[in-house]
Amino acid sequence: MSGALLVAGTTSDAGKSMVVAGLCRLLMRKGIRVAPFKAQNMSNNSAVTVEGGEIGRAQAMQARAAGLAPSVRFNPILLKPGGDTTSQLVLKGRVAGTTTAAEYWSDRNRLSAVVQDELAKLRTEFDAVICEGAGSPAEINLRATDLVNMGLARAANLPVIIVGDIDRGGLFAHLFGTVAVLEPDDQALIAGFIVNKFRGDVSLLEPGLRQLADLSGRPTYGVLPYSDDLWLDTEDAVPVLAHRVLGTPQPPRGSQWLRVAVLRLPRISNSTDVEALACEPGVLVRWVREPADLADTDVIVLPGTKSTVADLAWLCERGLDQAIRAHAASGRAVLGICGGFQMLCRSIDDPVESRSGRVEAMGMLDADIVFAPDKVLCRRQGSHPPLSGYEIHHGRVARCAEAVWFEVDGSPQGYRRDQVFGTHWHGLLDNDDFRRQWLTLVAGAAGRDGFVVADGTDVAARRDAQLDLIANLLDVHLDVDAVTGLLDNGPPSRRTIVSALR
Repeated sequence: MSGALLVAGTTSDAGKSMVVAGLCRLLMRKGIRVAPFKAQNMSNNSAVTVEGGEIGRAQAMQARAAGLAPSVRFNPILLKPGGDTTSQLVLKGRVAGTTTAAEYWSDRNRLSAVVQDELAKLRTEFDAVICEGAGSPAEINLRATDLVNMGLARAANLPVIIVGDIDRGGLFAHLFGTVAVLEPDDQALIAGFIVNKFRGDVSLLEPGLRQLADLSGRPTYGVLPYSDDLWLDTEDAVPVLAHRVLGTPQPPRGSQWLRVAVLRLPRISNSTDVEALACEPGVLVRWVREPADLADTDVIVLPGTKSTVADLAWLCERGLDQAIRAHAASGRAVLGICGGFQMLCRSIDDPVESRSGRVEAMGMLDADIVFAPDKVLCRRQGSHPPLSGYEIHHGRVARCAEAVWFEVDGSPQGYRRDQVFGTHWHGLLDNDDFRRQWLTLVAGAAGRDGFVVADGTDVAARRDAQLDLIANLLDVHLDVDAVTGLLDNGPPSRRTIVSALR
């Protein structure tokens, strides 16, 4: 096998990332050397690579599915939104400045050359490269400058599969309409469709699939069933909604639940940090945005953010700071991760992201944060104790008078005052023994004596089990031979051109 294909979607969160991950795991299990690729990603959920660079977390997950370490090669362009009109541009893993949409697209030719060069190199080294689109290829207002959807497909002559989320409704209009609004040369690369997140009797769907094939001239390669177990490593902000419970809570091992409230910050980043908590039986993790949501919770988590100062102001405007202080004053736990940790400190001096200079923070930890132009990007691996994690931040701890919460190989990495905890480490809660010890501590502080930590929760194994599950679903419900045939043969030789005007 030798080739590449592009998995596009009718919308964001249609399931592109999961389908790419599943194909990578399925091909890897068949002994095929496969790599993921996303030319340009827009996400604040990111991971640190083996080169010490930064890529979208979904591409790190897909690399894991393929049995590879995360590399900047799999996501050469990452845009991290810091507001409604600007994003931090990460090029081949390194910050290359802040850009507006107009500035970014004016540099399209240079960026496109970077993308095409990286994909070409991957194709010489792997048997298959599974590319992921972004948003939808039907965003025709962006087509002239596109380098991740049909722009990439045209440049590299890639066959394209379109994934549609039937759980949202309007699936056939989404699939047909996506093809119909494309120009003929783009349409020629669309090979077929995948229906995602289907519930019920597939036979009821089949007449529509036949009509879709008649109208579009393209087959549906498979209908993937909805699964509650596919929720880890979600990249888009769509699933991170206020009042939504994260994952599928498992019954407690003891007589009580432990309730965790995670602030759904406007510019939240690395929201996946709390997924490890949601893997634990008896731990109910919920996204919240209002002070009233904190009234009866046991633990509050302030997650990372791409704009610490702006999200701190948002938090204070809503009165959440007072609710968090009252929670901590009652002896219950508060955890700040990266930007959330910075908010808990005494002051933040930021001439880099917000350019606001020194601002007062919440003062729940006696520490000061100073932002530096160079971003800290590193994977952490300690032996005493054996802990792993990663860091992605501009802010540094300039001064801290608090107790050390944990240290690794003699170096402080987290701080605490009573039941207020803070660290720059992402992925800390993925460490099973550490997480169990901390949960036992905070449950006791909340008076949840009936909460019992499960001994066997293995977060890394859960992540791999999810990758195997999506691969298994593809193996059963997808015409794998037809899809792998696209890798061998490239785009279909002849496809119906669909008109949007009848």
